[in-house]
Amino acid sequence: MPSVLETIVRPVVTEKSSAAYQLRKEYAFEVHPEANKYQIREALKQLFGVTATSVRTMQMRRDQVVRGRTKGLTARWKKAIVTLKDGETLPVFEG
Repeated sequence: MPSVLETIVRPVVTEKSSAAYQLRKEYAFEVHPEANKYQIREALKQLFGVTATSVRTMQMRRDQVVRGRTKGLTARWKKAIVTLKDGETLPVFEG
């Protein structure tokens, strides 16, 4: 069971996640692989002081990569899509 500090690994800031933020106010995070939705919600409350209205999680699969003659696989990880209560924002995603 991950601690509160280990639950949220990093924010995922990509073109797709930025578009989701602009359209639907959804935030994307990489989270601990064993964290569940309740732990993610509690970690957001303790770390940032915001209330999450919905948390959706997904397992990101391993991708095959080729660098020169070497073939390999990326690590699998867990992503959480979080929607906050109206009027609340996170400064990480603000331009």
